Amino acid sequence: MVIMKAEIITIGDEILLGQVVDTNSAWLGQLLDSLNITVHQIVSISDSREAISHALDEAAKRSDFIIVTGGLGPTKDDVTKETIASFFQTTLIRDEQVLSHVKSIFEKFGNGRTMPVMNYGQADVLACSEVLFNDVGTAPGMWVEREGRCFVFLPGVPFEMRFLMEKRVSPKLAAFRSEHSIYHAHVITMGIGESYLAEMIADIEAELPSYIRLAYLPKLGTVRLRLSAVGREAVTLKKETDAFARRIASRTEEYLVAEKDVTIEEAIVEKFTADGIRLAIAESCTGGLLAGSITAVPGASAMFDCGIVAYHNRIKQQVLGVDEEVLKAFGAVSEQTVIQMAEGVKRLGDATYGIATSGIAGPTGGTPEKPVGTVWIAVAGPSETVTQLFHFRNDRHVNIERSMAQALNMLWKLYKKDKGK
Repeated sequence: MVIMKAEIITIGDEILLGQVVDTNSAWLGQLLDSLNITVHQIVSISDSREAISHALDEAAKRSDFIIVTGGLGPTKDDVTKETIASFFQTTLIRDEQVLSHVKSIFEKFGNGRTMPVMNYGQADVLACSEVLFNDVGTAPGMWVEREGRCFVFLPGVPFEMRFLMEKRVSPKLAAFRSEHSIYHAHVITMGIGESYLAEMIADIEAELPSYIRLAYLPKLGTVRLRLSAVGREAVTLKKETDAFARRIASRTEEYLVAEKDVTIEEAIVEKFTADGIRLAIAESCTGGLLAGSITAVPGASAMFDCGIVAYHNRIKQQVLGVDEEVLKAFGAVSEQTVIQMAEGVKRLGDATYGIATSGIAGPTGGTPEKPVGTVWIAVAGPSETVTQLFHFRNDRHVNIERSMAQALNMLWKLYKKDKGK
């Protein structure tokens, strides 16, 4: 059997209510793509027998490989196992190995309490399934092959789902992969909108063969260009796709961040580390999130010196060396202040570059002269300090995100300018 189309079904009212973000589907999509299996549909449904039965019935009509996550718990609202037993016209049987495992977990972590009767049901599995033993949790997965299709049922807890996919499911998928190869090439840009980018590379896009597709994936401040190719000859496919990616990268050189799938933060950490460049950040309106986005990247310690959250003017003065007269004359949200903040944190950290942000994120604090969304950003480099004023006028969360994106954009532009000298 060759898997041509995959589908992901996530079960849970909490997903539909927006109380839980469905990270499982995103992770599964990336894993399946790495295995040359294409996901054609992702569906989120409620914890009801009708919804589960309908979703399975529809998925079986259009997909060869169906992954279902969620609903395998011991409580009454977890109705997945009874429903899928009915769907496959089979029964639930108790797996003694699973039951022994569940009991051992309660003995270890139950603080001497007797295991609730309902947890015995976690050892119940489909009679027609291959049990996927869950070493890291109490709910086992199940693998069912029926009428040329594969169904995989997994717990919704992310770390349990990932364990089962990596240790139990992925090894089995080798026998089901398509003969076609899937290859992706990426070009990451910053500081240009997707429509302008599309105009810039329109002639290159027009030359793409039918088996290579170009996707524009914008995020605040960046646009990720993904070239996706499908074909039988993996080596030829990669060579041809990479050639188009190089042409796009060359055309967009002014805005280019990377020729691989990385975030701007990852690109900065990689380039600064390679060049022996150090970074320090002083933040007011972004509240440490900018520094956090850099330090979240593994290896950031090789290029990051310090991050200062200077909300109060006293900290701006005492730690960063901002002149009291500057604060009195121009205020915290001003070009003069962010210049001294950026240069102060650069000096404090003995860094190559210093970034400073100061603004009014909202929803309160604005004035007619400086309304909510007013943000000043400065980047101090080896030979100059650049500044820019922004008027975002969004809600607090978006204003902060936009401030972070623009700060990184300014840093990247100055770095590229300095590198070209």
